[in-house]
Amino acid sequence: MPEEVLFSTETTEDRETIAASLRSVADKLDAGEDVTLSAAGDSITLAVPARATFEVKAERETGSGPDELSIEFEIEWDDVDDAGTDPSLSVE
Repeated sequence: MPEEVLFSTETTEDRETIAASLRSVADKLDAGEDVTLSAAGDSITLAVPARATFEVKAERETGSGPDELSIEFEIEWDDVDDAGTDPSLSVE
């Protein structure tokens, strides 16, 4: 299935800033509120449903240069409601 990137950002941050960003998303999820991602003038708001698939992955990438380790968190859900419309996405 083709993939369309709706929002992407990559910055180098200290652990405390990364933790604050993850905590902010966790607080929104816990409160049942929409999650807004924004950077460099781009913004997207997503309504994460009450139940979604949560994937955690640790990876090591090897190749030219030093190995790169990563932790990836992914929350995934179908983007259509019973009426066939997309209630979860708002691009600003």
